[in-house]
Amino acid sequence: MPFHVEISHGINHARAFNLESEELQRNVLEPWLEQEPIRLGDRDWDPRTSELQVLEGPALDPPELSFGQGWSNAERGSVNVTRRVIAEAEGTRERRPAPTAIEVEVESLDRALAALAEMTAGREARQVEWPAAQKRIDGRDPSIAAVVLITQRQARSEPPQS
Repeated sequence: MPFHVEISHGINHARAFNLESEELQRNVLEPWLEQEPIRLGDRDWDPRTSELQVLEGPALDPPELSFGQGWSNAERGSVNVTRRVIAEAEGTRERRPAPTAIEVEVESLDRALAALAEMTAGREARQVEWPAAQKRIDGRDPSIAAVVLITQRQARSEPPQS
């Protein structure tokens, strides 16, 4: 049986009708659970600030969708399955482990650059902008095996001598 979806924020809303299970999973539930924007209607919807409603019921024909009556017709003949489909999607969601993080502490910027040169010698290395790196690091990119953080050791202040 097809699904009908409404995403809303305040007085704004967007609806999609007659979605197959795979479409619902791929286009709505996966991004919803990943807290990624969902493209529905003419805008992107932020799951952190929006509400989601999923109905399961008979397919709606074009006359049933006309004149803005689609959602009323969907509600009349469908069952609200929002909690169920989210729980099912959560249960089947592939959980990728976070990459290993390694911290290398050095005394100075010169030592940081030397450590970096040593780690990347003979390998292809390139600088990555932080937003792109952050998105890949957060576990969504399965090719990320480890993250190296090079920090500069802070000078320790000596207690006053008396």
